[in-house]
Amino acid sequence: MEWLNPENAVAVATAALGLFATVGAIWYERRVPRRKRIGYRVQMDTAIGDNVRTGGANARLGLFDETPEMSDATLVLLRVENDGSQFVSDTDYTGRALHGLTAVFTDRTVRGLAVTAQAGADHLMEHFTPAAGLRYEGATVFIPRVPLDRGQHFKLLVLLTGGAVGSEVIVSGGLQAGAVQPNRSTTPDDKPPLFSRPAKVLTALLTVGVVTLASLILADVDDSTPIECASGELTVVGSTAFRPVVEELKEKYEDDCPGASITVSAHGSTAGIRELNREGARYARKHKKSPPMIALSDGPKSDAYPRLIENRVAISAYALVVNERVRLKNLSLTDVRRLYRGKIRNWKQLGGPDLDVSLISRNSSSGTYETLRRRVLGGVREIEPSSADCVHKDNARDPVIRCELDSTEQVLDTVSEVPGGIGYSELRAAEDLDGLHRLSLDGHAASADSLANRRYPLREIEYAYTYGSPPADSLASQFLTYARRSGLDVIRIHGHLPCSASEGLKACAELPDEPGARSTDQPAATATAAATAASR
Repeated sequence: MEWLNPENAVAVATAALGLFATVGAIWYERRVPRRKRIGYRVQMDTAIGDNVRTGGANARLGLFDETPEMSDATLVLLRVENDGSQFVSDTDYTGRALHGLTAVFTDRTVRGLAVTAQAGADHLMEHFTPAAGLRYEGATVFIPRVPLDRGQHFKLLVLLTGGAVGSEVIVSGGLQAGAVQPNRSTTPDDKPPLFSRPAKVLTALLTVGVVTLASLILADVDDSTPIECASGELTVVGSTAFRPVVEELKEKYEDDCPGASITVSAHGSTAGIRELNREGARYARKHKKSPPMIALSDGPKSDAYPRLIENRVAISAYALVVNERVRLKNLSLTDVRRLYRGKIRNWKQLGGPDLDVSLISRNSSSGTYETLRRRVLGGVREIEPSSADCVHKDNARDPVIRCELDSTEQVLDTVSEVPGGIGYSELRAAEDLDGLHRLSLDGHAASADSLANRRYPLREIEYAYTYGSPPADSLASQFLTYARRSGLDVIRIHGHLPCSASEGLKACAELPDEPGARSTDQPAATATAAATAASR
């Protein structure tokens, strides 16, 4: 039998052990629930005044000999970390307050606070602002809702007065399907049991099998390409809303795969689809294969491009935003449709301030524009542009000002500057910006929770299109595989729900077309009934 060779024998034995381990892991997963958990511990509690009750062997540093009110000063270093088995997002913290956790330093008063993040997690520092809920009062420090990957941590260095060194420190707060609790570090004297005896035996056997198989393979193969790595050049076009995700994935991929060169050129979803279709046809005629190009689109392509093959990447949430002078917090879908048909000319018609409505929009090649049309406007397009500068009407007879801009960033900047301005953008791009705020739709807020929420309408699938099927070893194919497997955290951090993640599979498969919706590039609805319904 030709298959019975050393490599196959070792591979079969290793696979059998792997199957046994997989079944055991599934059994374990079904019986041992995975929980989200925030752990905390005091890493330092020391006296730095000249008159402190230590309650132990802490030295008195006497740094405030000439400052009587600080004579009993102490310094505490508090470590807060994700020591659970799952990613903790900013929406996992429960409670209605802006902050997520509170740290109480019993019998002491907080006088100062500094925050540090672990190496490689500098992005966490952007969450530690007063606007995000960071403050202290009396004995309490209020900690913002900081998203933490597994194992990530940050530290609070707290200056205190009153009370003794070693006074109790309590961190409290709530987590959905999780807990906040004290933990401890492993000391040199601790010898925690990392593996049971069966686990040690299984691990040893698997290790021997894998090493033996690898040795046999390396004896015949001089070189191999890392998984998901390919060399060459690739161009990614299309969605500007998804561009931050792609740019970060590009940087990570090029670091992992030095032979790859990826160019991101985002000018709108429809423009990207057209470019891929045009360049793909030309490339295929010349080279007889799929071109090194991917087009990203906020929503599906139209039937006019049959050669383009879709890959569902993520669900993205979008938000309507208004200038801060428009104090409204919620709009009905009916009112939104009336706004974008020019039926509402002044915000006072909706109970808002006496300000003229200014529609700050994207152009029709934008996937964000198409998402609003498909998901909220019932397939009906916005009224025609009436302003070149978003401030003055080109024709005084036009009902409202409506201008079109080329990027999400331009829309957000303009809405924040134009009193009465309203626009739309990808959800994360509209967070924590001055001069504007987000609107709820029919009472449902735009948030990361809305990604899998059928009741929030302004959501769309982010598609990656290729012209035909690229070869499995091509850079286009491998980059898409990398995004689906290794790029999940990047997609989540930017506020999207990956379709290839366990929680995203069902949501991406079940996201329906809204009534009256049409795909990108198809003509707008002209039926009288649809137009009437949209203008009510």
